[in-house]
Order: sequence, then structure tokens, then C-alpha cells
Amino acid sequence: MRPLESPAWQRRVSWVAAILLAALFLASGVWKIAYTEEWAARIHEMLVPASLSLPAALAFGIVETLAGVLILVPRFRRWGAALTGLLLLFFCAYFALHYQALRGDDCACFPWVKRVVGPQFFVEDGLMLVLAAIAGRWARPSGGLRSASVILGAVIVFAFVSYGVAAARHGATRAPVTITVDGRPYSIARGRFFLFFFNPECTHCLDAAKQMAQFHWHDTTVVAIPVDVPEYSPQFLAESGLKAVVSSDFDRLKAVFGYAGYPFGVAIEDGRERAPVRRFEDAEPASTLKQLGFID
Repeated sequence: MRPLESPAWQRRVSWVAAILLAALFLASGVWKIAYTEEWAARIHEMLVPASLSLPAALAFGIVETLAGVLILVPRFRRWGAALTGLLLLFFCAYFALHYQALRGDDCACFPWVKRVVGPQFFVEDGLMLVLAAIAGRWARPSGGLRSASVILGAVIVFAFVSYGVAAARHGATRAPVTITVDGRPYSIARGRFFLFFFNPECTHCLDAAKQMAQFHWHDTTVVAIPVDVPEYSPQFLAESGLKAVVSSDFDRLKAVFGYAGYPFGVAIEDGRERAPVRRFEDAEPASTLKQLGFID
């Protein structure tokens, strides 16, 4: 005996809810996969330890992309709705737990959309939970675990290939021949330079600068690049003790080196990028800089 089908209007509403959620989660998931290191920096700003931020960015990118694909396919819609619902509940719980520390910050949940952590954030996630419930409730029972596993495998392969391609680009990026320091052209085409992107009002940046001030730099010039309030740069360097020249070329350099958030560093040797530095806690950036020969 064939199961009764849902009324046509319910199927249409289920499709609308599924398409809306698929658009959001596919955009978010694919963006995290395509720009994993940038999202890792954003996730770290959301109080995730630096050592876990990169795996977390990859994991969320994979799961969000999988959820977006599953909810879009009718035979997998209930599974996709359940997965999107679990993700939304996790996000709500995490931001509720850290609400006081993150209130007013951009949650970096979806690309191109600024969502500030506050009461409205939970209302919006609640509405998305309702969409997930509607999409799943008025869809047919899901089946085909093997096919769904193939989709998961394809998403994982896509994620790691994308990350591998991005990682391979490091070392091929050429730095500008000259940058602006104190209003004058300054050559970075020969020798070793460490570009340090920072905000003079950021306490994490200040701690990182104080740590780097203790390094024994090996024929390396530190170039400090303020991303905001550049007029406070001299005070910042004096307080941290970091010896550096200051460049005003933030807008130009951020596009070249894939800047995502401060603090951020780039090691350059003879005009080429050697490695980006996104972690400034525990053993970093000392470990990376020692391996590169930038510090003793």
C-alpha cells in the first residue's frame, strides 16, 4: 500500500524552506572551505583556541556544506533538516555560553552578512530552526545512506583539495617591490621582513608584540601595519617594546597576502612570501619563525 502524500501546498512550503536554508548553509560552508585560513582567524576571535581554529573551520565548512546539499535533495531532506537543526542549536548554545564576552561582535556565521551577537541573533536562529522543522516535517522519509555517504566523501575531498591548493600558494606570492614607510617608498625586495598586521587598541595584538619584542631577530626587519587608528602606532610600539618600522599600506597589502583579521603576520624573504602567521599564542609565532630562520 502506497503511503499517502502530503498535500501539494505542504510540499511547496517544504521546498521554499529547504531552498532558503540550503542557500544559507551552502554559502557559509563553501566559503569556509574556500577560505579556511581566513575563517580560522575569525573563529579564533570567537574564543576558539588557536590550535583548534583551523580544524574547526574545516569541520564546520564540511558539515554546513553537507547539510545544505542534503536538505536540497528531497530523498535526503529530513536528514538535512535534522543536521541544520543540530548546527543551529549548537551555535545558539555556544553563543549563549559566551554571550557576555561576545556580545556586540560579528558572529561571522555567514559570508556577506553581518550578524551581531545579541538578542536578535537568537531570534534569527530560532526562525531558521522553524524553517528546518517545516522542511523536514513536510518531506518524505529519508533513505539511501550509501548515497548520502558518497556525498559526504565528495565534500570532504573538495575541502581538503581546496585547502591543499591554498596552502600550495604560500611561497609563490610575490610581495610588492616597495611599500610606504613614513610617507616614503621602502624596498622589501631583498632580505627578510616580517609584516605584522595589528590594531593599536587590540590587547591580543599588544601581547603578541610584547612577545615578539623578546625575540632575537636574525637580519629581519619587522614592518608594523596598523589596520585601524594608525595615529596610535608609535604609542603601541613604545608600550610593547617592539622595534619596527610602520607602513601605511594596509589596504594594499591585505589584498596581496589574504589578511583576515588581526593579529596577522607574513614572513617575506627576497620579495616572496615564506609563510603566513595567524597564531600568536603558546609556541607561536616563535616556532614558525625559528623554522624559517627569521629568529635565533
